[in-house]
Amino acid sequence: MSDVFTFEGWRRPDGQIGVRNHCLVLATVVCAAGVAREVGRRLPDVAVVEHPHGCGRGLPDIGLQIKTLAGIVNNPNVGGAILVGLGCEPLSVDVLTAALGDNKKPLQGIVIQQAGGSQKAADRVEAMAREMMAELASMPREKASLADLTVALECGGSDTFSGMTANPAVGSAVDRIVEMGGAAILSETTEMIGALNPLLRRAENDEIAAQVKQMVDRQEAVTRQMLGPLADRVLAPGNVESGLSTIAEKSLGCIAKGGSSPIREVVGYAERPTKRGLVLMDTPGFDAESITGMAAAGAQVVIFTTGRGTPVGFPIAPVIKVSSNSELFQAMPDDIDVDAGTVLSGKTIGEVGDEILRLLVRVADGEKTKAETNRQEIFAIAQTHQAF
Repeated sequence: MSDVFTFEGWRRPDGQIGVRNHCLVLATVVCAAGVAREVGRRLPDVAVVEHPHGCGRGLPDIGLQIKTLAGIVNNPNVGGAILVGLGCEPLSVDVLTAALGDNKKPLQGIVIQQAGGSQKAADRVEAMAREMMAELASMPREKASLADLTVALECGGSDTFSGMTANPAVGSAVDRIVEMGGAAILSETTEMIGALNPLLRRAENDEIAAQVKQMVDRQEAVTRQMLGPLADRVLAPGNVESGLSTIAEKSLGCIAKGGSSPIREVVGYAERPTKRGLVLMDTPGFDAESITGMAAAGAQVVIFTTGRGTPVGFPIAPVIKVSSNSELFQAMPDDIDVDAGTVLSGKTIGEVGDEILRLLVRVADGEKTKAETNRQEIFAIAQTHQAF
């Protein structure tokens, strides 16, 4: 194991390595979000996850919420968790606890209606969190390598340079991660429309190629049903202002983040991969929901490229921001970690990819990203139907 690509993390009971050792306070339902948020104000070192779900949806979406929240608790960056429920919701503390199985992590739960209301519940959760954080602080760290990492890949606010600088530079880093036994998840199915053939050529076998085609075809059909003749222009206004003209143009740049290794597996939203190497996940193109799905699947670090400047971070995983142009890096120095615009001034894709890779190792070893420093902790779960 080369020391250049090693870091110290926390070994979990299931064998995975965490790059953070979070005490997580998680609201199972929107009505418990205020208590979780209050505990976060009192104890800034806890990681707080709140969301607008847990009730008022059909079974498919409630099932997706359970799967996603269970995946977040089981993410290796979570050392222990406190679940906060209200008491009358479908996605209760008991339901989520059952979905977690025996993960052997420190785990506690509280129900607001049984605790005497929100203030008393917040007081009890604060006490639980203080005790859990002390327990987590005593956990030893151990040496790990890139083979222990699963990296989530995301892009948002792209521009005309994204497909020439930031995305291929990340792809270069991903190739190295895969070579050393790690895994990377490429998501945002909407941003694979128009780039299907290059993806099919990289599928490891015919079965995976068929899964990739089915996933992208389904998303294209949904997009055409929703947007009609505008489906070829599934672009945010910022993308258009930055020079992108079609979804195919954006997609070809987007998939460059996945590098050049074979696609070894296709998984559903928030589904944990069973293989190392490059994996495709079926997610929306919406950044916040896409990142949540990959973190629920076990990704410990997110690499996020942007040509417009996107401050989004995540509650339990560090997010490394890579700008596609140097003007953005200079304009938002407090949000961007790596300037891939240096490709335009002479650096090679491989040199910037190496810069990203070395930062990834330092972040895994504890160095904070700009999004972590800024407490950019955005969380959103993909849903398929409206509330009732």
